[in-house]
Amino acid sequence: MPLSTLQHRLALTRNFLVKQSKLRPKVAVILGSGLSSLADAADTQNVVLYKDIPHFPVTSVAGHKGRLIFGRIRGIPVLIFDGRVHFYEGLPMPQVAYPVYVAQSLGASVLIATNAAGGINEQFSPGDLMLIRDHINLTGDSPLRGPNVPELGARFPNMRNAYDVGLIELAQAVAAKHAITLRQGVYVAVSGPTYETEAELRMLHSFGADAVGMSTVPEVIAARHTGLKVLGLSVIANSASPNAGGLGVAVNHDEVQRVVAQSAAQVRALLEGVIEGVGS
Repeated sequence: MPLSTLQHRLALTRNFLVKQSKLRPKVAVILGSGLSSLADAADTQNVVLYKDIPHFPVTSVAGHKGRLIFGRIRGIPVLIFDGRVHFYEGLPMPQVAYPVYVAQSLGASVLIATNAAGGINEQFSPGDLMLIRDHINLTGDSPLRGPNVPELGARFPNMRNAYDVGLIELAQAVAAKHAITLRQGVYVAVSGPTYETEAELRMLHSFGADAVGMSTVPEVIAARHTGLKVLGLSVIANSASPNAGGLGVAVNHDEVQRVVAQSAAQVRALLEGVIEGVGS
């Protein structure tokens, strides 16, 4: 989908969705692999399947239900993307980032992007939560490649401090209140869908990456392009440390979902507190 057609398609998508719910979200949440149960945190008002939304991308990956939820969490209006689409599914980058523009068009001012990631930092363990403080884009592409739409954002958006400092501090305060151990680090996005070789992990470690995954960065780029504040959260699903030897070899998607699901209660407590704080 060329970015030059974005406004037209976005208008059609928005016109459809505003007829499905009167709720106008303040916060948009993208749920990553294994985190679908977090949708239960919302007082749901309406659910729309991705496949029924005009021009909306449809996910094909296990663990991503492909439904858009209008609801409230602790009284704050939210839009929950229960499942995301990925570059490796064969979609062009503007389609991968499309949900972010939809969220902004419906009124959201904050994006919370979650994911499952491999822990490159050898101090990380499966099940740890990591706030993303910065990222490295190694997907080889960007959702902004092609003609810019000035009405949505600047031609050259600044990606320094892409992850909002105020939201990071809020998340840390919520974590302390609930005795949740919260890591911080740099997330590197690769195109996938293969897991990394040992040589690639050594390279990523040398770049300063703490965790690696196949998502999130395209959505964050779009969010900053269109002016949304961003909080990024990774659940460390497996060891991807180049010093872990065989520990990083046996990873598979089912195991990733299992490990992430075990951390869902902590993620839910953290996100509920952050959303409440954003709305206060």
